[in-house]
Order: sequence, then structure tokens, then C-alpha cells
Amino acid sequence: MRIILDPQRRDDLLEVVKAGDTLVVNGESFDFSPMDDGDTLPAIAITSGWFSGDVDRVNGRLVIRMWLPNPWNYSPEQAFPEPLLNVPDGPVLLPRPRAGSEVEQAARDEALSMIEAMKNAE
Repeated sequence: MRIILDPQRRDDLLEVVKAGDTLVVNGESFDFSPMDDGDTLPAIAITSGWFSGDVDRVNGRLVIRMWLPNPWNYSPEQAFPEPLLNVPDGPVLLPRPRAGSEVEQAARDEALSMIEAMKNAE
């Protein structure tokens, strides 16, 4: 299985577990085992907002495009992710964010509080 990650700025959490031709995405199972070589499953046919493109089976291997959420403290590995090749069964290791400093977190929290106060004042 090959997973191509498309970065997107968002604060959602993404957990993916692979079991054969099945992906469990945030607890929801997607079984691609019925796909034959050369088949394409359009992204619109997948009932999840985590798939950013079609799923293909090429030379017997699944090729899957997924969104990769990038939090405020995203890392270069998240901003420019490498495709995941030959993904083994088990939890899929996704690029991790960089560690944000306490000063950065405090500034972010203060900015979010100001935005919320402005919304409430309207």
C-alpha cells in the first residue's frame, strides 16, 4: 500500500491503522479488498472527508490519497510530506508536529481569546 499525504491546515486529529487492504481512519473502517488490479474508486464514492483523491489499485498495490491535518505548530515534514511506501499493518506513522514553546502556545491562546471576544462583541 502506498499512501500519498496532502497537507491541509486544520486542527483535527488523524489516526490511521492498516490491516491488509483495510484502513481504519479515526475508528471508521474502509475495506478496499474488493478492488481488482486497474480499478479506481472515485473519492466521491468514499464516505469520509479524509480521502483527498481516488483510490487506485496499480500492479496489485493500493494507492490512496489522504488529507494530512497540519496544526498550528506543523513541522516541515507535515508541510511537505513524503509518500508513505510499503505501509505495514498496524498504526500508520504520520509526520508529527514540531514542539511548540510555552511562549508560542501562550501567544496563540491569547490571540484565540481576542478573536473569540471580538466575535462575542458583534
